[in-house]
Amino acid sequence: MTLIAFGINHKTAPIELREKIAFSPDAIVQALASLRQETGAIESVILSTCNRTEVYAQLDDGQINNIGSWLANFHGVQQNELQNNSYLYTQQEAVNHIMRVASGLDSLMLGEPQILGQVKQAYTDAKNSGVIKGGFERLFQHTFSVAKRVRSETDIGANAVSVAYASVQLAKHIFSSLEKSRVLLIGAGETIELVAKHLYEQNVRSLTVANRTLARAQAIAEPLNASVLTLAQIPQHLKDADIVISSTASQLPILGKGLVQSALKERKHKPIFLVDLAVPRDVEAEVGELDDAYLYTVDDLQQIVEKNLANRQDAAELADEMVAQQVQQFMRWQQSQTSIDVLKGFRDQSELQRDTLVSKALNQLADGKEAEQVIIELANKLTNSLIHAPTKALKNAASEQNSQQLALLKDALALKKSDN
Repeated sequence: MTLIAFGINHKTAPIELREKIAFSPDAIVQALASLRQETGAIESVILSTCNRTEVYAQLDDGQINNIGSWLANFHGVQQNELQNNSYLYTQQEAVNHIMRVASGLDSLMLGEPQILGQVKQAYTDAKNSGVIKGGFERLFQHTFSVAKRVRSETDIGANAVSVAYASVQLAKHIFSSLEKSRVLLIGAGETIELVAKHLYEQNVRSLTVANRTLARAQAIAEPLNASVLTLAQIPQHLKDADIVISSTASQLPILGKGLVQSALKERKHKPIFLVDLAVPRDVEAEVGELDDAYLYTVDDLQQIVEKNLANRQDAAELADEMVAQQVQQFMRWQQSQTSIDVLKGFRDQSELQRDTLVSKALNQLADGKEAEQVIIELANKLTNSLIHAPTKALKNAASEQNSQQLALLKDALALKKSDN
C-alpha cells in the first residue's frame, strides 16, 4: 500500500481549472464513495478550498496513476489538462505535504489560519463516511498537532495575513481610507467573517452581509453592528455598495454582468470595487469588462501576498523544521507498525510449524511408536524447520560477501562472535 497526495493548487493551475474540479460540500460524501469504488482506496480524504483540490489516499501501488483519471472523470474535465497542472507526492513526501498544507506553509497567504479548519473538516467528512482507519487517524492527529505548534510557537500568524486580510488591504490601496465606504459582503463562511472583522476595524461607513440563510448572516453582522440581506435582495441594494466582497459555495455566479451594469447606471457610474474570493466564481468574469467595475479574483491577490512573504520567511523556516520533525515521528511510527506486522507473521509461521510437528508426534505416540524416538524426531524436524530460512539467508550473504547483511543476521540470530 502507498500513501499519496494528488491535486492542484494556486501555484500549478489557473482559477478556470481549479473551479472545474472544486468539490461542493454536498458532493464530498459521494466523491469519497466513488473514489473507494473506482480505485480501491482503503483510506482517503478530499480537501477542496478556493486555492486547491487535493486527494489523500492509501491504495495499492498499481492504482496510483488512476487517481488523476478518477478526479478528471468525476468532474468531466480532460485528463491531460489535469495532468499538466497537477502534482503527486508519495509516502514521506506526501506526509510532508499534508502537514505543510495544514500548517499554512503551502497557502496563497503564507500562514493563513483558515486552512487548518478546512483540513479538519475534510478529515471529519472522511471519518463520517467510514474511509478513515488507523493509519490516517494517526497521520492526521500528527498533522493537527504540528499545525497547532506552528501557530502557537512561531510568528507565522503574528500579522493578520489571509485572503480576507488581503482583500481589505487591496480595498485600502484603492480608496486610501475606508471610513466613507459602504461595503456589501456576500456569503457567511469563515472567510467573509474574517473580512467583516477586518473591515469593522477600519471603521467603514456601513457594512451589510448578504447570505442565503439570514440566521448565519445575522450571527456575523450582529457583533459588528452590520445589517443583513438575503441573496434575493442583492439586486435592489447593489447600487448602494462601494465595495463588494464575495465568498460563497454557490455553483453558479451570484453577480452577473447585467446586474452590475444596472447598479452602475443607478450610481451614475460611480465605481464599484469587487473582490471575488469564491471558487467556482461568484462574479461573472465579464463584469471586469465594465468601465466602472474593478474586479479582482483570488489570483489577483498575489502581489499583496509577496509583500507579506518577506515578513514571514524566518517563521516559515522554523515552521518547516517543526514539520520535518513531525514527519520523522510519523514515519518512525509507521515503520514500527510494519515491524509489528513482520514479527506477528514470523511468530504465526513459527507456531504453525510447531503445531504441525507436535500434532504429527502425538499421532505417532497414539500409534504406539516409542516415545524417545518420537521426541528426538520432533526436536530434529522442529530445529530444521526453524533454521531453514536463516541458514539460507546466511549462505547467500556469505556467498555475496555482503558483510553488512551478514553482521545484521548474526546480530538478529544472537550468534556469538568468533574469538579470532
